[in-house]
Amino acid sequence: MNTQATSQLPIPPHFYPDKVGEVWRVPYQELATQAQVWGKQHNIQPASVDNHRICLLLIDVQNTFCIPGFELFVGGKSGKGAVEDNQRLCEFIYRNLGVITTITPTMDTHTAMQIFHPIFWINATGEHPIPAATNITPTDIEQGIWKVNPAVANSITQGDYELLEKHAYHYVKQLSQDGKYPLTIWPYHSMLGGIGHALVSSVEAAIFFHCIARQSQTQFEIKGDNPLTENYSVLRPEVLIDFAQNPLAQKNTRLIQQLLDFDAVIIGGQAKSHCVAWTIDDLLTEIKQVDAKLTKKLYLLEDCTSPVVVPGIVDYTEQADAAFTRFAAAGMHIVKSTEVIQLIGN
Repeated sequence: MNTQATSQLPIPPHFYPDKVGEVWRVPYQELATQAQVWGKQHNIQPASVDNHRICLLLIDVQNTFCIPGFELFVGGKSGKGAVEDNQRLCEFIYRNLGVITTITPTMDTHTAMQIFHPIFWINATGEHPIPAATNITPTDIEQGIWKVNPAVANSITQGDYELLEKHAYHYVKQLSQDGKYPLTIWPYHSMLGGIGHALVSSVEAAIFFHCIARQSQTQFEIKGDNPLTENYSVLRPEVLIDFAQNPLAQKNTRLIQQLLDFDAVIIGGQAKSHCVAWTIDDLLTEIKQVDAKLTKKLYLLEDCTSPVVVPGIVDYTEQADAAFTRFAAAGMHIVKSTEVIQLIGN
C-alpha cells in the first residue's frame, strides 16, 4: 500500500492456529495484560497518533459461518475454508498490529421470525420450507406454493396478516426486479443471544489484543435484524422501500462515510459470494458517486474469505470469483494476508 515498507511484528505466543476452529472463552484480563506488555516490548504506539489511518473491515467472522458443524459453515472448495481463512486472518492482525488503526467487525444478527427463516412461510399443508434448499419467487406466491405464515403476523405486524402479506410479496418481487438473488430460506443462524452469533474465539482474541495494544476501540456493526429484509451487505439492506413507497430500512450512511474517510480499507470475512461481495459492491456504488479513484484505497484479502459451497446442492465459487474480478477492474487491490503493508507517514 503506497511506498514505504513497515516491519511486521512476530505472532504472540498465546496464538494457537489449531484452536481457530474451536469455541472457547477469551481470557480478557489476562490477554489485556499480555497486550500491554507486548505493546511496550515492540514499541506499539496508540492508534490516535497514526498519520496513515487503516481500517480492517471484517465481515461476519462469527461462529455460525466459521465453525464446522455450525449452521452455515462456509467450507469453500477445500471444505475447511473459513477455518483456514481465519488462521491467516489472525496472523495478519498480529503481524500488522502496529499499523491497523481500527478494526470493524460486522455482526449478522437475527431472530427466528424473519423473512428468510422457515417459520415465516408455509405451504398448503402447513409445512415450512426446507432451509438452504428453497428459494421463493413471486410466481411461488402467486400460485400459492408458499404463503406467509399467519401466526407470525402477531409478532411482526401487530396481527395484521394482510399487511404482512403485502410486505412479503413486494419484497420478493423487488428482489426479482433488481436482479438480486431470489429469496433464499436459510437455516436459523446468527441468532441474537446464541453462541452462533459470537465472533470466532481466536479472531475475537486477536481483535481484543489489538484494541488494548493500540488503545483503539473495536467498532462493531450490527446488521440483519430487520424482519422484513435480508441484509447481506453491512452498508444497506436488500430492499429499502416497502410496498407503499415508505422507508423499509436505511443505508448505513455513517459507516459509509467513515470508510471513505480512511486512507486504506482492508476487507476479509465470510462469505466471499454473499456478505463480502455485497458489502464491497455497495461500497463501490458509493465510491462511484464521490470519486471513482477512491477504489484504490480498498484492499481485498483474497486468502481470508471463501465462497458458499454445499457439495451437491450449490456452489457459488464462480459468482464470487467474478465479483472479485470486477472489483479489481474497478481499481481495488486483490492481495494476500502475507503481503507487507506499506505506508506513508507512520
